Amino acid sequence: MVHTSRIRLPQNNLEINVTTSTRTNVAVLTLAVIVSSVTSAVLTMSQNGSPIASTRAAVENSAATTPMSTSAAPRALPDFTVLVDQQGPAVVNISTVQSTRTGASQSPLQPGDPFYEFFRRFQQQPQQQQQERPSTGVGSGFIVSPDGYVLTNAHVVANATEVTVKLTDKREFKARVVGQDKRTDVALLKVDASGLPAVRIGDPAKLRVGEWVAAIGSPFGLENTVTAGIVSAKARSLPSDTYVPFIQTDAAINPGNSGGPLFNLNGEVVGINSQIYSQSGGYMGLSFSIPIDVAMKVKDQLQKFGKASHGRIGVAIQPVTKDLAESFGLTKPQGALVANVEADSPAAKAGIKSGDVLLSVNGIDVAESSQLPRIVGEMQPGARATFKVWSNGSTRDVAITIGEFQQDRVVSADKQAPDSGKLGLALRQLTPDERRQLGSDGVVVESASGPAAEAGIQTGDVILAFNGERVASVEQLRKLAGKSKGKVALLVQREDSRLYVPIKIG
Repeated sequence: MVHTSRIRLPQNNLEINVTTSTRTNVAVLTLAVIVSSVTSAVLTMSQNGSPIASTRAAVENSAATTPMSTSAAPRALPDFTVLVDQQGPAVVNISTVQSTRTGASQSPLQPGDPFYEFFRRFQQQPQQQQQERPSTGVGSGFIVSPDGYVLTNAHVVANATEVTVKLTDKREFKARVVGQDKRTDVALLKVDASGLPAVRIGDPAKLRVGEWVAAIGSPFGLENTVTAGIVSAKARSLPSDTYVPFIQTDAAINPGNSGGPLFNLNGEVVGINSQIYSQSGGYMGLSFSIPIDVAMKVKDQLQKFGKASHGRIGVAIQPVTKDLAESFGLTKPQGALVANVEADSPAAKAGIKSGDVLLSVNGIDVAESSQLPRIVGEMQPGARATFKVWSNGSTRDVAITIGEFQQDRVVSADKQAPDSGKLGLALRQLTPDERRQLGSDGVVVESASGPAAEAGIQTGDVILAFNGERVASVEQLRKLAGKSKGKVALLVQREDSRLYVPIKIG
C-alpha cells in the first residue's frame, strides 16, 4: 500500500511530497521547486541586499557553469559509411595477364628476399633459354557509365593480353581495352553489360587543402578496401611527370589501389589514384591522384578516337630561378626558360630561341615552368596560340601553331646549384668531328673549379652561349666574361640535354 502526504515549508516557498510504501518501507522525497531561480536568489540574498541584484548574480553564476554551445564544440570525425554503401558498388577489381620473356627456370629467391642481393652478386647464374611466360597483375577501376565503360590507370593494363573486371556482387566480365594514354596514365575499358552502377563525377577545382577524401580499391588484391585521409596539396608536379597537376593526399594507397577512385565527402569522384612516394615499395604517407577533369577529357578522346592527342611546341624548359631572372633582366622569377628548341618544331618555326622566357599562353600566366607542359598539352594539335615571350630585355607576342605530341620529347632541365664568386673554367675548342656531331659551335669544359663548379658546371660540358650570345671560341667567351659583371647565364650542352647555368662574375 502506498501513502502520500504533503509538507509545506512557507519560509522557503517549497513543498515536499512524502511517499511511503508499506511493502518496501522506503520513503521517496520529491522536491517540487516552485520558483527555482528566484528561490536560489532569495536564499543567497543578504539582509540588506537587492533581490534583483542577487537574482542577476545567480543567473550569471548559472551561465558560467553552463557547458559550451554545440557550435563551439569540436567537430566530429567524418562518417564514410553512406559514401561506401552508395558508391562502393561502382568500384571494380581489375586483374590482368601479361606475357613476359623469362628464363626456363626461376631462382627460388625473389627481389625483396634478404639473400636475393647476395646471390645475385656472388653466385654465377647459368645461362637460361628465354621463353614466354604469363604473369598476372591486379589493380582497381571504377564504372563511369551504366553501359560498361570503366576508367583505370594505363600502367594497370599495359601489355595485358587479358583483362578481367570483377564487381562487388561477384560478377566477372572480360574487358576490352578501348585505349590508353601513357602521358596521363589513363586507360578506358569496356565490358559487355548494361544497367551497371556508375560513380558521380565531381569538380577537383573545388577541393581544398585539408579536406577529407576517401579511396576505394584493391590494395594487394584485397577487394573493396576503404582508406581515408585529407588533401595535403594540390597541383603537385612530380619529377617523372610535368603534365598532370596531381592531387596529393595522405590516404593510404598501396600496390593494387592504382586506378581506383578518390572520393570527396559528397560521394563524388575527384581523382584517380595513380602513384605513391615510397622508399620501401609500400605506403609512406604521400599519395598522388590524377584530377578527374583531366582524366575525363582523356576518356572522351579514347572513347571517340581510340587514342588521346596532346599538344606540343618542341622545347626543353627549365625553371627560372632568382639568379637566372636577374641575369636575363626579369624583375622576378617567372615563366619557363627555353633551354633548347628542336629543329623544325612549331617553336622553331615561330622564331623561339634558347634563352627566351615564355611568360604566358593565350593570356594565361605561366607562374611556374611546370605549368607550361600542362597548358600546351591540353591544346588540340593544329590550334593557334599566342605566347608572350621575354627576349633580349623586352616582351613580344609570338603566334605558334600547336603540334602533336608523339613521345616524351619535352623534358625539364635539372635545377641548378647555388653560385657565387668569379668565373673559373679551363676550356678548349670543339674538334671538327665534335662540332659536326653537335651541329653547333661551342667550347668544351676541361675542368671547372670554384664558383663554376659550385654552379654545376662539369667536365665535358659544352658551353654554347653566354647571356644568349652564341659562343664560337674560347677567346670570345673570355672577352664576354671580361666585359660582364654580376650574374650571367651560360647555355650548356650536357650529353643529350641543354640547360642554362647561372654564374656570378665578381
